[in-house]
Amino acid sequence: MTGYLTTHVLDTARGCPAEGLKIELFKIDGENRTHLKTLATNSDGRTDEQILPATAFETGVYELIFHAGDYLDAIGTPPETPRFLDVIPLRFGMSEASHYHVPLLLSPFGYSTYRGS
Repeated sequence: MTGYLTTHVLDTARGCPAEGLKIELFKIDGENRTHLKTLATNSDGRTDEQILPATAFETGVYELIFHAGDYLDAIGTPPETPRFLDVIPLRFGMSEASHYHVPLLLSPFGYSTYRGS
């Protein structure tokens, strides 16, 4: 099996996909952090392409940065200073050549994630 990485962002407060949410992918190697890609979610809360396709897949430690504050501002969530959730970093390991799906369930005051399928 070939490895690759995907995500799906759902706005649990509104009960819909989170469209237009910026996501950055970084590869972590000890103290080094290398930016690999920046994407945004589509109308289904997914990215139009795999975040890390099979052609670029390597096992290791990665970080997805979800720009929740910008998304919440864009949809008109009443602002706070500072916003409770702004940038959400998720650091995780990929240890085998497999499909890794890292969804984000988001609301203005909480989030959860898990390894999906």
